[in-house]
Amino acid sequence: MVSVVVFLVLMFGAALLSAVTVLRRRNRTTSNADGLLIEQAHRDQAHVARYAYRHPFVDGSFPGGSSGSRR
Repeated sequence: MVSVVVFLVLMFGAALLSAVTVLRRRNRTTSNADGLLIEQAHRDQAHVARYAYRHPFVDGSFPGGSSGSRR
């Protein structure tokens, strides 16, 4: 019984610590040019990844795809 209570307290503590960390990070703003450039590069990289890994390109079913044998 004691081990269950200790486990639940540890889990609650981890959840609380995670929530506090996320809330603190969300309110932070980037104030210098280097940080803004890094954020812009990450956004651009995410956009390229979303475009490159969308369904028609990944499975080869797009008309211009490289895998003609899968049709």
